Amino acid sequence: MNISREALWLIVGFAGQIAFTGRFVLQWLYSEYKKRSIIPVSFWYLSIVGSTLLLAYAIYREDPVFIAGQAFGSIVYFRNLQLIAKSKSLKE
Repeated sequence: MNISREALWLIVGFAGQIAFTGRFVLQWLYSEYKKRSIIPVSFWYLSIVGSTLLLAYAIYREDPVFIAGQAFGSIVYFRNLQLIAKSKSLKE
């Protein structure tokens, strides 16, 4: 099977969007399960996967607005994971 370059980038873009949307579905279902609003750690990992794929797609499309938005988001997601790890180490 020979996929064109354009089709491959569309797959990357849609995969990023699916991961990014999936994080909200995950958070909603987890909150329903716990009967309170909570953000699981996997939310941040899905955020990183989604934003990284979307950033790659934005770079391919040469869209500076999209690039800036996705690049900044990744910094926030990584920082949240650092804060979570730090709070876990303080509890031990």
